[in-house]
Amino acid sequence: MTVTSLPHHILTTQHVPPLAEDVILGVDTHKDIHVAAVITTLGAPLAHHEFPATAIGYGQLIAWARSFGALRRAGVECTGSYGAALTRALRRENIDVVEINQPDRATRRKRGKTDTIDADAAARTVLSGRATTTPKTADGPAADMRVLRLAKESAVKARTQAINQLKAVLLVLDPALREQLADLRNPALITACATLEDDLSEAAFTMRLLARRVQSLSEEIKELTKRTTKAVRTSRPQMLQLVGVGPDSAAVLLIAAGDNPDRLTDEASFAALCGVSPVEQSSGKTRRRRLNRGGHRQANAALYRIVQSRIRWDERTQAYLQRRTAEGKSRREVIRCLKRYVARELYRHIQPLATAMTATAP
Repeated sequence: MTVTSLPHHILTTQHVPPLAEDVILGVDTHKDIHVAAVITTLGAPLAHHEFPATAIGYGQLIAWARSFGALRRAGVECTGSYGAALTRALRRENIDVVEINQPDRATRRKRGKTDTIDADAAARTVLSGRATTTPKTADGPAADMRVLRLAKESAVKARTQAINQLKAVLLVLDPALREQLADLRNPALITACATLEDDLSEAAFTMRLLARRVQSLSEEIKELTKRTTKAVRTSRPQMLQLVGVGPDSAAVLLIAAGDNPDRLTDEASFAALCGVSPVEQSSGKTRRRRLNRGGHRQANAALYRIVQSRIRWDERTQAYLQRRTAEGKSRREVIRCLKRYVARELYRHIQPLATAMTATAP
């Protein structure tokens, strides 16, 4: 009996390229140049290099870092200013960016201070897991509100300065003219000074110039307020329906949260961002908490204005103030509690709709 062997397939050996080792990028950002450093996941330094802070330079930096291995994580300093454009370029390449704070003074005393050391420290901070903050994207309505508010704040400051200067010049006017203007309130005073004749003294000419400057700045402020209100209504219209929340306060809180508020894991994170979460300060048998003096101070001030408005107009807030005062709390302590509650309420309205629905689901 003849036995026939079954046919068998011959497996050819294929060359499988080795997987690229992961590397971590750290960047110390400046106005004109960025200094980058690359390390391995074991902490071994690989290289460092300077790149121009331009669109071409960002591409060169990413290509250079990827030449050492698979680049998936990067630590960048000043992601809200000098490093904002680089952060956007890294994200477009699907690279996770972590915001890096400056090294503490003890570390700098030991290692010194150079751009290369700072870039290497940024990469090692990502590797150690000490830095976990996701930077703002700065590419949406919150970024637009930020520049509008920046211009408005400078215009308000300049207008206040011009009004103070106008009143200082008023003191050296001719007595007859000074008596006509001295009792006028600010709006009437500015209108009257803006229409002074040309043939008067140099002091009167200066007052007319300052008054017209005030009028011009007031028009700027009005236009900036209009655009800010429109941006808030387009982005989060439900915030303006809350008691005590105006366009300016809403804009400040949206700016603090950024265009990617989903980076805030919960309402406690938002409260810490606004500086209204108490900080543990316990030692031994002592268990206490202290006031949080950190966080986004403008957001903290916005929460304070909202609370003050509610104390004046909201019946529930007034009842809460009376109840906690009867329990022995001071007015200042009650306001701190109210700021925390307001932050919790606003967090639900700041989050994107899908995220907010998931957070409130049972």
